[in-house]
Amino acid sequence: MMAAQKINEAHDHIAKAEKCLKTSMTKWKPDYDGAASEMAKAAVAFKNAKQFDQAKDAYLKEAEYHTENKTYPFPSNHNDPLALQEMKRMSEAIELIEKASVMYVENGTSGTAGMALDRAGKLIEPMDLEKAVDLYQKAASVFENEDRLRQAAELLGKASRLLVRLRRLDEAAVSLQKEKNMYKEIENYPTCFKKTIAQVLVHLHRGDFVAADKCVRESYSLPGFSGSEDCVAMETLLAGYDEQDEDQVYRVCNSPLLKYMDNDYAKLAISLKVPGGGGKKKKSPGAPQEGAGGAPPVDEEDDYDGGLC
Repeated sequence: MMAAQKINEAHDHIAKAEKCLKTSMTKWKPDYDGAASEMAKAAVAFKNAKQFDQAKDAYLKEAEYHTENKTYPFPSNHNDPLALQEMKRMSEAIELIEKASVMYVENGTSGTAGMALDRAGKLIEPMDLEKAVDLYQKAASVFENEDRLRQAAELLGKASRLLVRLRRLDEAAVSLQKEKNMYKEIENYPTCFKKTIAQVLVHLHRGDFVAADKCVRESYSLPGFSGSEDCVAMETLLAGYDEQDEDQVYRVCNSPLLKYMDNDYAKLAISLKVPGGGGKKKKSPGAPQEGAGGAPPVDEEDDYDGGLC
């Protein structure tokens, strides 16, 4: 009897939420706050009635209604009360999605949990990169546990790029290796080649030439890597870096192969400096090479502003 009452109570709240969303001649905008509040009450009622599938759906609906109030780009002034209110709303929505994802896993629908966490990562990314990394990693773990390695690798890829953006390069190196292992397991070798390039760039920015060289050597075992464009570029880059040949490093890092990678890795490429070389770059890799008496290298201000991929 109690369970039936709670279920009826939940449906009453859902009806009220739907009413909040209706518009009319005198009400132009849906009341998402009111709808979210009613769905939260419905979720609790379903949970008390042990109707967990319906409860998790209600939690997700509540999260969706909260996120309908989002505004992009988010205000950059965190002292602005409106900005703080927006951040609080988004944090609440993300917390609800995480709760719902746990319920999905517990009820055997892990795929839905992974997709919910991915969606939460996309929502929070414009305002909190670190939280987005956490959500993408959680989503990747969910898919990995289900042996859905392609989806897991794609989500790890999102986390790796954000770790690079946050300059958490040690963690990015670990994440990239895990990505690469997954792509190798599903025999997506061309993507493994690209991950090798990303690994080399991350390790060189970490100042670990040995680790960068090891990544390339390990990739020789991948079918098609030896002699490929990716392989030749990395061998050339490592040789130039080791010999402190600024021009050689500059040519590779500013080649289309690297400049047109995902934006965060492209930025690593164009900002790579040769140790002990002062970071100077010769102006144009396509210009005729000067002899010993030629003009000295010219410092170049890089105007590459991303936007690729």
